[in-house]
Amino acid sequence: MTDTAVLGQRAPERQREPAPPRRTGIPAGLLRTARPRQWIKNVLVVAAPAAAGELFAWHTLSRLALVFVLFTACAAAVYLVNDARDAEADRAHPVKRHRPVAAGQVPVPVAYAVGGALGVVAPVVAAWLCPPAVAALLTAYLAMQLAYCISLKHVLVVDLAVVTTGFLMRAMIGGLALGIPLSRWFLITTGFGALFMVSAKRYSEAVQMAEKAGATRALLTEYTTGYLRFVWQLAAGVAVLGYCLWAMEEGGVPHTSVLPWRQLSMVAFILAVLRYAVFADRGTAGEPEDVVLRDRALALIGVVWVAMYGLAVANW
Repeated sequence: MTDTAVLGQRAPERQREPAPPRRTGIPAGLLRTARPRQWIKNVLVVAAPAAAGELFAWHTLSRLALVFVLFTACAAAVYLVNDARDAEADRAHPVKRHRPVAAGQVPVPVAYAVGGALGVVAPVVAAWLCPPAVAALLTAYLAMQLAYCISLKHVLVVDLAVVTTGFLMRAMIGGLALGIPLSRWFLITTGFGALFMVSAKRYSEAVQMAEKAGATRALLTEYTTGYLRFVWQLAAGVAVLGYCLWAMEEGGVPHTSVLPWRQLSMVAFILAVLRYAVFADRGTAGEPEDVVLRDRALALIGVVWVAMYGLAVANW
């Protein structure tokens, strides 16, 4: 009866997404292919300026807005090229066949053309309006992600490293755009925090794969759930250690604030990692943005952490 019930739930879902309403034109299809829901990840561009306490100057905000747009354009370029390249395979997939390129809403040549244009324009604009390091990082990001689409996503461990590096690049680019030195502890915490979320997502997919055979990436069959669990647990531990060392090091300087907010923020950070680990352990840590936005407790912990760190920066 369970199988029947599940099948009974899936059929109506497919009926809610009929083909005619979704074929609203090429521009709408291109926008969907660019994955607007994924753009929230690019908010990481504010990480380095926020960590340095240099976030609220007008010059800073305008430069970060530009960097956000440029990084979003690069990410969209990768999605467009990826979907164009995988169109034939996606048509045989129960979920991916509804993507605009696979469904025929966006012709493959158009997806390639728009993706290529975005991939060229974004670094050129960055070279014109931003420090050279920004254009270099965007170019490196594009090269790495395109290599991932073509072959690296099929290589064990390397696929985890590439996706993690993509998050780390997002966190670094804000500092590079503003000439802010990047702390080694900041890089360690951000890098391993990203690896924690990426490996937790892979672990969740691997756990669910047995129930939904064929509905996830083939590479997961090469990983064991035990290995992926080891990776996310290791990454979580290193991220927490890196943050604590960073907070204690920075907090060692004299301050006039009422409380040592920077050190106290360690509590919120550790609670956030432990809360996220609950979903990882259950095998329900899918898209990081979905986990963070849908869990009220995790969102509240995040707000508390931001408040504590803001008070530390303001030296209140």
